[in-house]
Amino acid sequence: MHRLIRAICYLLYYGWARHLPISCRPYAFGAKRIRRALCRHLLSECGRNVNIEHGADFGTGNLIRIGDNSGLGVDCVAGGPLDIGRNVMMGAGVIIFTRNHAFEDTDIPMQAQGYSPAQHVIIEDDVWIGARVIILPGRRIGRGAVIAAGAVVTRDVPAMSIVGGNPAKPIRTRL
Repeated sequence: MHRLIRAICYLLYYGWARHLPISCRPYAFGAKRIRRALCRHLLSECGRNVNIEHGADFGTGNLIRIGDNSGLGVDCVAGGPLDIGRNVMMGAGVIIFTRNHAFEDTDIPMQAQGYSPAQHVIIEDDVWIGARVIILPGRRIGRGAVIAAGAVVTRDVPAMSIVGGNPAKPIRTRL
């Protein structure tokens, strides 16, 4: 029965709810609540007051955990394994990669080599991720960090730091 409910929620989310208006629009008519209700059955863990925004793509939701008062931003793309802590803000167009194409064997076309194993991405509590940020596989974003819009996170981000650029580098700390 659980599999059937999950399959129905998957079809409803990707066929309908994903396309509902952005939550803050006056004409959204409960879009936030509808997406949250469906995602409770799709994500591995879904905290209280989670906001999955318009256009968010998280695959099947397996191995994705989202804490209280957090969510996925407008047109976000994310895969698991992914842990998002509590009170995480995410701008539009964020991409969170958890795996890459394999390319080690030069005798085989890269296209035919498949993917490398998934690497866990962890975003700790109270993080602000700006619009169009790209987070690469296996990264940890420390508690209280701020990632500037357009940054490409290629290394772990220390707690309470502000990073930006490509690749993302420290700008200053919040302390």
